Amino acid sequence: MIRPFEIFVGLRYMRARRRNHFISFISVTSMMGIALGVMALITVLSVMNGFQRTLRQRILGVISDVTVSGPAHRLTGWRSVAKIASHEPGVVAVAPYVRGEGLLVHGRFSSGAIVRGVIPHREKGVSNIATHMVSGQFQALRPGRFGIVLGRYLAWRLGATVGSHILLVAPGGMVTPAGFLPRLRSFKVVGIFDVGMYEYDAGLALINMRDAQALYHMGRHVTGVRLKLTHVEQAPQIRRMLAAKLPQYYQVRDWIQEHANFFRALKIEKTVMFVILLLIVAVAAFNIVATLVMVVTDKRADIAILRTLGSSPSSILVIFLVQGTLIGVIGTFVGVVLGVVLSLNVTTIVPFIEHIFHTHFLSANVYYISELPSHLRWADVVHVAVASFAMSFVATLYPAWRAAKTEPAEALRYE
Repeated sequence: MIRPFEIFVGLRYMRARRRNHFISFISVTSMMGIALGVMALITVLSVMNGFQRTLRQRILGVISDVTVSGPAHRLTGWRSVAKIASHEPGVVAVAPYVRGEGLLVHGRFSSGAIVRGVIPHREKGVSNIATHMVSGQFQALRPGRFGIVLGRYLAWRLGATVGSHILLVAPGGMVTPAGFLPRLRSFKVVGIFDVGMYEYDAGLALINMRDAQALYHMGRHVTGVRLKLTHVEQAPQIRRMLAAKLPQYYQVRDWIQEHANFFRALKIEKTVMFVILLLIVAVAAFNIVATLVMVVTDKRADIAILRTLGSSPSSILVIFLVQGTLIGVIGTFVGVVLGVVLSLNVTTIVPFIEHIFHTHFLSANVYYISELPSHLRWADVVHVAVASFAMSFVATLYPAWRAAKTEPAEALRYE
């Protein structure tokens, strides 16, 4: 049990001017090390959270939160499926789609692409491609007009602009007396989008759903329906609920399953960075061991006098636990404050540093994300603070135990 006496003496040792200034220097160094380690850890985790959130937003801006598809990629009666899905709590939009592959040809340039047939006014509810148009209009995808919207880099690779006519060659074809004829159709470029993800900007083309049904001989079938949710974190729960209500031959997948490896890699990377940066705090915590060992040696006479006056070994143990723990608490508190302030102002501080040194850390020509994002999660702050405090406390156990084992007679023999 900790009594006010042990706390008072422990705090008194922290405030008192030591004869050995080297010990004070190591104490201050330990506090600074813990503070810098905690600050770096919180900042790096916040930046990684920012990257993860930004990438997730860009990916979910193109793909769907939940997808329902039929066997052999053919879904019959998509309106009934959409009606069932729209009644689920948390579903805000439903849109059918036709997915295919094709070869786009413009002049002497060609490129493969994923072709998605959509209904423009419904597609706006499940993706944000319409808000990332750099030229043309997304609404120009009218049935029977055979318009096409290309990703920015796909259009650049083909040398196409709005108004250009490109040839879309679909897999399969027809066997005629003249030989095998591929399925192809001329499309007019009516828009170009840029969502900030090279995978989609360089490999995705959108056409009207009816045009896609005609090109891929789908009849009135579609590949599936795409759902937009209020909260993307609810995707696994809604996926399970829909899978229980729909026939078993329907496939229901969520965005986590679609990109499981990618987001799992981000999570592993974040965990590894947490462990690596936590070693900085561990090194600073080990300095507490050296500090308290020297304090115990310096205070042997004081310990002996306290023992002579009736203090128990447990009281001596608590005194030095208070002193060592206080170093960790101060360092952790300062580090948390600095880390939170830095994480909340990364988007302001980094451009200022770039302006001073006339450089750009994340060039838009190289990286998908040209700005350093930051997203502070208080759960991460709590985890870092608890881990730092725990290591600081563990570092005080051995020196405090040594102080409690001090024999008064041996300590006062040469005093």
